[in-house]
Amino acid sequence: MNGENAGMVMPYFFCFIISFAMTALILKVLIPVLKSKKMGQKILDIGPRWHRDKEGTPTMGGIAFILTVTTVTCFFVFALPLDGQMRYAALFTVGYAFLSGLIGVTDDLRKLMKKQNEGLKAHEKFLLQLAVSCVYLILLSKLGVASTVIYIPFVKTSMDIGFLYYIVALVFLVGFSNAVNLTDGLDGLCTGVTLMVSVFFAVFASHTENEALRLIAIAVLGGGSGFLLYNFHPAKVFMGDTGSLFLGAAVCGMAFLSFEPLILFTVGVVYLIEAVSVILQVLYFKISGKRLFLMAPYHHHLERKGFKEVSITVIAVAVTALFSALTYYYA
Repeated sequence: MNGENAGMVMPYFFCFIISFAMTALILKVLIPVLKSKKMGQKILDIGPRWHRDKEGTPTMGGIAFILTVTTVTCFFVFALPLDGQMRYAALFTVGYAFLSGLIGVTDDLRKLMKKQNEGLKAHEKFLLQLAVSCVYLILLSKLGVASTVIYIPFVKTSMDIGFLYYIVALVFLVGFSNAVNLTDGLDGLCTGVTLMVSVFFAVFASHTENEALRLIAIAVLGGGSGFLLYNFHPAKVFMGDTGSLFLGAAVCGMAFLSFEPLILFTVGVVYLIEAVSVILQVLYFKISGKRLFLMAPYHHHLERKGFKEVSITVIAVAVTALFSALTYYYA
């Protein structure tokens, strides 16, 4: 590695290390505080019976990587040689993720106050997500990062869909954010999958010389890795909606920063499977009165089939890695 390349890599190396270390250190302090405040996870009566032993595990641990990723991004966005447009795009993206995380904080706090696993009502959460997504999309459009011309992966063609783009983009932002949220149901599952997605975007950004995307991806990669130290089975802390909504928005933001948001359909195939399984379960039950899956989201179906929690997480990460590789080489 020559001096010039080393000079370009080192800031991102420090970005990862700082994000990782800060998250791990914050959690070391935060977990005892959450325990002392009795801010533990509640398990729904309709939830998996075998998750009863998880009740009381501290939740809202996502606060750690929200603070870290936001702080690290805001620092390095000015330390790195980003052009004006992409510097603001990175700031708007981490701001969007931060606000989404605050929606999660509100949801988790309401659950804890009510001492049950039901926080914000579905329509309340949807409207809040829609509002922050609208603002984010408007800001990206003004920067020229969001365009009505969309690139279709694998087909390798572009199409201008006009005003329809904004409707599709909002559905995409809110839909995928909630899909990431649904993936957070097993120790390390959402964290592991999102780390692999972040690796993809970091590599993709290096190939396309997209420094704003690479910064966000590596900050999330560092923060998520620090969190995984405490979240891998058996989890010492859960991220809660606080963390999963932040990660959902961050993943969507990375997709838009790549200028090829539709690649998230393949890179984020695990998120997609989880969300579609819930939709199909509800529709099938309404039509037939029967359940299509033993339990939804799909990771609970696999548990009911006898798969171990760690095995499901490893398989999900491996599937994400496979689809990420296929996307990188063929999309």
